[in-house]
Amino acid sequence: MAPSHINPAWKDPPSEDDEEDYMSMAIAEPNSILSKPESSVQRSARKKREAEARAHQPSKAELARQAELNRDEALNTSLPTTSKGFQMMAKLGFKAGSALGKEGNAHARTEPLGVVVKDGRAGVGMDAERKRKFREEAGEVNGVEGTKRRETEGEFRERQGKEREEKRAEGMCWGAMRVLEGFEGGNDGRAEDGDNGREEVRKATTKPTKQVNVLWRGLVRDRQEKERDRRMRYDLHQSLSLNAAYDDPEEEKQDRQAWGDEEEEIAEEDSELDEFNALEPAERLRRMVEYLRGKWRYCFWCKFRYPDETMKGCPGLSEDEHG
Repeated sequence: MAPSHINPAWKDPPSEDDEEDYMSMAIAEPNSILSKPESSVQRSARKKREAEARAHQPSKAELARQAELNRDEALNTSLPTTSKGFQMMAKLGFKAGSALGKEGNAHARTEPLGVVVKDGRAGVGMDAERKRKFREEAGEVNGVEGTKRRETEGEFRERQGKEREEKRAEGMCWGAMRVLEGFEGGNDGRAEDGDNGREEVRKATTKPTKQVNVLWRGLVRDRQEKERDRRMRYDLHQSLSLNAAYDDPEEEKQDRQAWGDEEEEIAEEDSELDEFNALEPAERLRRMVEYLRGKWRYCFWCKFRYPDETMKGCPGLSEDEHG
C-alpha cells in the first residue's frame, strides 16, 4: 500500500513518450504546500480593511474631482453608433468622420464645438473684463504696444509728496474761508464757538447762498448741507410722536422746516462754485490770500491785520517768503 502522505498524482506511471530528464534540478512541490491557508489574524485584518473601504465617505473635494473626471471623459468620448441620435443622423446620410450640411464646404466642422465649463460664480463677461483691465495695465490698448512701466522710487516719493502738498493746501483753504467769513460777518476774522458762534452762523445762512462771495461760498454750502442733514435726522426720530395738526406759535422757522410744516428751499446747482472748486487747491488759496490782503489788509501767513495798506513788516505774499 502506498503511503497516505504521497500525492496520488505521483502514482501514475510515466508514459512511453515522456523522456525523463535526469539533469533537471527542479523539484515539483505539491500545491498544498505552496498555498498556505489564511490564518485567523489575516482574515480579521482583511475583513477590517474591507469594512473600512465600504464605510469610507468621500469628501466634497473628492466628489468634485470625480465628477470633473467623469465629465471630461464624457466630453472626450465621441457619439457612439448605438445612440439614438447617431442612428437618426445616419438615416439622413451622415457618416462617422464627415461634416454636417452641404457637401464640398471646406469650412464645415467635423467635430462639435468644445464645451467650456464655467466653475466660478462671476458673470459671463467677467473674464473678458479682467483681460481688458490686464491689457490696460500692461499698456496694450487698441493693439498699440504700451510704454507703461513701474515707477521708480524717486517718482513714487515725488507723487506722494505732491499728494501731501495738495491735501495740506486743501486744509489751509478751509481755514482761509473761515477767516474770510469772519471778516465779512464783522468778527475781525476770528472764529467763535458756543452759542455766539452758532448765532453768527444762523445770521450768515439767512443770506442767499449765491449772493455769498465764491471764495468762501463753499464753506456756507457745506454748513447748510450739514444743518439740513441734522434736521432730517431729528425729524426721523421725532416725527412719530408729533401731531401734525398741532400748531405751536413759539416754534421757530428752522423747527417748522424740520417737522415738514414749511418747505425748505432746495439748493440749485451752482456752476460758479463748481468752476472755482475745480481749480487746484494752491490756486484757490492764492486767490483767498490776495483778497484778504487787498480788502482787509490781513496776512494769512502772519496771522495779523496791518493798520495800513502798505502792510509794512510783512515778508511777502507766499508762504515760502515767510520762511
